Amino acid sequence: MTEAATHPLSAKLAKNRLYQDCFKYMQSDSLALPTIPDVSLKIRRAINEPSANSNKIARVVQIDPSITARLVKISNSPLYRGRRRIESCPEALTRLGLKAAQDIITAFALKAVFNARSPVIRRRMQELWAHSSYVAAISAVLAHKTPGFDPDRAMLAGLIHDIGVVPILAYADRQPDILDNPGDLAEAVRELRSPIGVQIVRKWDFPADFEDVVIHAENWRRDSGASASYSDIVMISQLHSFIGKVDVKQMPKMDELPAYKKLAAGNLDADLSINILDQAKDEIEHIRQMLT
Repeated sequence: MTEAATHPLSAKLAKNRLYQDCFKYMQSDSLALPTIPDVSLKIRRAINEPSANSNKIARVVQIDPSITARLVKISNSPLYRGRRRIESCPEALTRLGLKAAQDIITAFALKAVFNARSPVIRRRMQELWAHSSYVAAISAVLAHKTPGFDPDRAMLAGLIHDIGVVPILAYADRQPDILDNPGDLAEAVRELRSPIGVQIVRKWDFPADFEDVVIHAENWRRDSGASASYSDIVMISQLHSFIGKVDVKQMPKMDELPAYKKLAAGNLDADLSINILDQAKDEIEHIRQMLT
């Protein structure tokens, strides 16, 4: 019996040009990966300067009025709200902290990465962004309710959990004839989203544990150890995002998953448990709107 007959998926992938091209370029480190938004790089450089302070960073942030407005808005959100209403960018940076602000600004700027020329791929990018931003919003709220986690970092982790799909869509955007078979895209995404996502996380110099987020976003039965992790938060957030959109019979039962048990029993307040996500719909939608 031939290897192709033994492994029907391998036989299908061998005929999938999108998969074969993306795999080849990924292996040779020549696949076109998205670049981190310029404003995020500028903020990172400014924060790392020895003389960094909120006023100096604010001058860089205020180059982009849209991000400035959303930064002020999120500093007044339930995630970070203080006793006094914030009105200016320097005040927002002081309340959030420079490191948290860097993650938030990167999250706000990432939408520019999810873009394409052809209507078909542009629509897929928009759908991917809508899903990613929803998972990010849930992750931020879940982290806010869970001691030991930063909502800004969880939000960024949620946004990038499917970032490996972007170069696949971008390649298809440049090769419109490559998608004659609609199933080819689904196969290529399923097989390559994780390894390509890891390449992007490393290229962007994101935290090492974001690699776990990319690799294990749908590894429902994974047990990462005694302590909960950001990959656990993103996994549970993604599962929650599927409610009402995916046949419940196709999804695992949330309360049976190791990630759920660690978050609900170990870190969340016992009386809130995972039901906080149902109780925080307005908060989730508020963050989602800021991202989009």
